[in-house]
Amino acid sequence: MSKPRKRKPIDQWNGESIPAGTSRDVKLAVSESYSSMTVKIPIHIRRAAEEGPVVFVTAALHGDEINGTGAIRELIQDANLHLLRGSVIFVPVLNLLAFDRHSRYLPDRRDLNRSFPGSSSGSLASRMARIIFDEIVSRCDYGIDLHTASVRRTNYPNVRGDMTNPEVRRLAQAFGSEIIMNGKGPQGAFRREACASGCPTIIMEGGEVWKVEPGIVESAARGVRNVLRDLQMLDGKAESPDYQVVVDKSTWVRAERGGFLKFHVKPGDIIEKDQPLATNTTLLGRERSMLYSPFDAVVIGMTTLPAISPGEPICNLGMLPEGTKPSQIRRYRREEDGLEGQVVEELSTNLIVVEPTEESSLHHHKHNVDSYSELGETTSAE
Repeated sequence: MSKPRKRKPIDQWNGESIPAGTSRDVKLAVSESYSSMTVKIPIHIRRAAEEGPVVFVTAALHGDEINGTGAIRELIQDANLHLLRGSVIFVPVLNLLAFDRHSRYLPDRRDLNRSFPGSSSGSLASRMARIIFDEIVSRCDYGIDLHTASVRRTNYPNVRGDMTNPEVRRLAQAFGSEIIMNGKGPQGAFRREACASGCPTIIMEGGEVWKVEPGIVESAARGVRNVLRDLQMLDGKAESPDYQVVVDKSTWVRAERGGFLKFHVKPGDIIEKDQPLATNTTLLGRERSMLYSPFDAVVIGMTTLPAISPGEPICNLGMLPEGTKPSQIRRYRREEDGLEGQVVEELSTNLIVVEPTEESSLHHHKHNVDSYSELGETTSAE
């Protein structure tokens, strides 16, 4: 349970008044550049006439992860987003120094998302983290942070949060993604430290770096609206699938040999144990080995680079809960014919996905099956 705390007021920002029922574009100074210029991140604050929860929605905490930036821009520009109560702090680019360099990391080579809650006398990353924490998180009751996979990978849209925290569980379920990954997040991560400070926070992971992908943007914007509706801050009916799966364990299936892959699954596919994932071939196309799923799973993420060396991650598989049948989830998705199926097809356009040959499938027990790492708490580019 998140601990109660006193929230910093939302109606004042750097001496500027933001009365209830108004919206303002403001800026937050977080650092200085090499040329002594003040680095200010642009922020949009939208307030309803009636008091209520304050929610932050942030993106590009890693500067190359801009799908969330596209989603937040869409929400800010949505003329129909009329808040009934409360306030929203929209931050399209949280890590402006990394964003300007098209990089995941800050100029000091640190990961801002391992630096929270930060320190006013620490490294560049730590000082930025402290300012973000003091000026954004401290004003909010809830948070949503939007991410993508890391470089050369793609993620099927999924929500991540500590499901042992009732308020985090509420946000995660309300967001409306099919897949919820249960976990607190890494030490020093934004959402983990926000939760520890009493501000329940979830993240969404979806898509690739350096892209604004229509299906991912729609998934993220829909999810934010769903959370605001659940908090009775926005009118309208939630748009979400009729089913959700909470994944407690995940693993990366890794290559044992170098080669060039032929993929047999797509991001978001619901697969069964022993189903072929990819065939490892030589540059001339001769088969070397095949990867198989070690359990019933959802394909959370995949490499988008088919050229691999031993030990490189190929597929991030989320283990389906006991009693969950892959065929049932696939049937739900077909019956709904909604955003989820659309996103699976869109993400697969970044890969060449082919059916495994009958000969390869028959050799399942003759080949050395490529390895997978030990199961553990959900891992990601977060």
